[in-house]
Amino acid sequence: MPLILQRLLPRAPFFGASHTSSTSQPSAQGLHPAWVVLWISVWMAAVCNVPLWREVLHLPGNTGVRGWAFLAAFMVLVTAGNAALLSLLAWRWTLKPAAGLLVLMAAFGAYFMLAYGIAIDASMLTNVLQTDVKEAGDLLNWQLPLTVGALAVPPVAWLVRQPVRAVAPLRHTLHNAGLFVAAVLVAVGAVLLVFQDFASTMRNHTQLRYLINPLNTVYALGNIATKPLRMDTRTILPVGRDAQLGASYAGQSKPPLLVLVLGETGRAGNFGINGYERDTTPLLAARPDLISAGNAWACGTSTAASVPCMFSHLGRNGYEARRANFEGLMDVLQHAGLAVLWVDNQSGCKGTCDRIPNANTSAQKDPELCPTGSDCLDNIMLKGLDQRLADLPAEQRQRGTVVVLHQMGSHGPAYSKRSAPERKKFLPECTSNALQECDRQQVVNAYDNSIVETDHFLDSVLNWLGKQSNQAQPAMIYVADHGESLGENNIYLHGLPYSIAPDVQKHVPWITWLSPAMQSRTGTATPCLQKELAQQRITHDNYFHSVLGLMDVQTGAYQPELDIFSACRKTVAAKQAAPTPAKS
Repeated sequence: MPLILQRLLPRAPFFGASHTSSTSQPSAQGLHPAWVVLWISVWMAAVCNVPLWREVLHLPGNTGVRGWAFLAAFMVLVTAGNAALLSLLAWRWTLKPAAGLLVLMAAFGAYFMLAYGIAIDASMLTNVLQTDVKEAGDLLNWQLPLTVGALAVPPVAWLVRQPVRAVAPLRHTLHNAGLFVAAVLVAVGAVLLVFQDFASTMRNHTQLRYLINPLNTVYALGNIATKPLRMDTRTILPVGRDAQLGASYAGQSKPPLLVLVLGETGRAGNFGINGYERDTTPLLAARPDLISAGNAWACGTSTAASVPCMFSHLGRNGYEARRANFEGLMDVLQHAGLAVLWVDNQSGCKGTCDRIPNANTSAQKDPELCPTGSDCLDNIMLKGLDQRLADLPAEQRQRGTVVVLHQMGSHGPAYSKRSAPERKKFLPECTSNALQECDRQQVVNAYDNSIVETDHFLDSVLNWLGKQSNQAQPAMIYVADHGESLGENNIYLHGLPYSIAPDVQKHVPWITWLSPAMQSRTGTATPCLQKELAQQRITHDNYFHSVLGLMDVQTGAYQPELDIFSACRKTVAAKQAAPTPAKS
């Protein structure tokens, strides 16, 4: 043990109490608080960081004496970091509760990192805080209490039974300050001993910083808690208050009707219509009038990050750097005088529908679409949709309507719940939410069945839109909020920090259908779009502007260069404007 820690930590056994007396202390019975900090810090660093050490041991070139020296120095660094944090909380009435809470946080974090290969950052914790009971229930299995119990019960039980010496306030303050300084110095020393390897590793393997447990969780919580200091979270700044309907609305015979299907957890590579080896989208593939963008990318790896971002005018970089919240796409459409409606089949719209008419179908009772004790399949959103639309203001509906249908889609880990029995095309499928228990092919089967269900849902939406053609000019845009990991490199689910997330969590399906009436109205031809968007890289940054362009909503917030329909609209307009060759 370093000399500086030997001087700061009074001699004491690991178990039992020290009986050294001191006139400056109210009581000399029990273990000195500094020792409690040290032992708990060692436990969390060594035992609760198995995911981190497993990752470190698998780093390329991390072998031999040099590799073990790096591992030892890294472990000392993590222990010192834990000790520095606990030293700030090591007061008479807070030490045990704070230490116990950190151990529990570390145990839960270790389980989810081990089970699903996730990392913990502010975005991941935001997802946790915004989840509902049903989503949380999908994560519960027998391995959770077993793992958390093994990691947390021994140190917590020891904390409860271990008497801690009461130290005079002034001496206690000096000891805590000294312990904090010592921990920082030890951490710096550990880094300096392996600085070259450490700098290179953290630069090339940035995912490691999100595995340091429980400091990753504490940092993420601090990031969330201090967010109001970095941006105005109370004010919603206006966007598109100048919005007006364009020339296409003048004397229209039928109003436009656009359905925006907001997909959940869609992997572009698992859609048959995008060339997947499995026929997961037979109904969509049978339609020759669909436009599937094969190179579309999400602006986040979680619902909480992607949905507000894709409905924002700021784009991914601007959204992440924003200093205040803004109104979004649905607000702008409403400002323009259109009828808008948001129908949600999961845990909510993440603030994007707060100022418009909205409804949630996830808790409805339907024997066919909402099995007992399970979530509703997405077709539940079409039940009663006609009445929901009829309830919107008639004056706005006469101009045009935009409806968002927010899917449950392929939300994991309970993929097997996301498809009806008659659409379980790929068997056997994983029926456990502990995905690591299943053969990977079974996990893929369950996920692919959920895509078959989405295929059925989108086909149902298109059939419903077809029935509206007598009184409207319909169109549909389907875009998923993010992708998913299905066990590649032992990573499951989604939500990894964007910079380190694999492409399967960011590459999303984007499918558009324009009725002949909508093509004529907008001057946008489907064959042109099919050719234009087959390989063109587009992102969620394009979503806000493309919807406004398709609906012919004019506002200063609209950027035509980000409208994916504008190129074909210009092409059609140019052909229409070209002079007709004179007949010979």
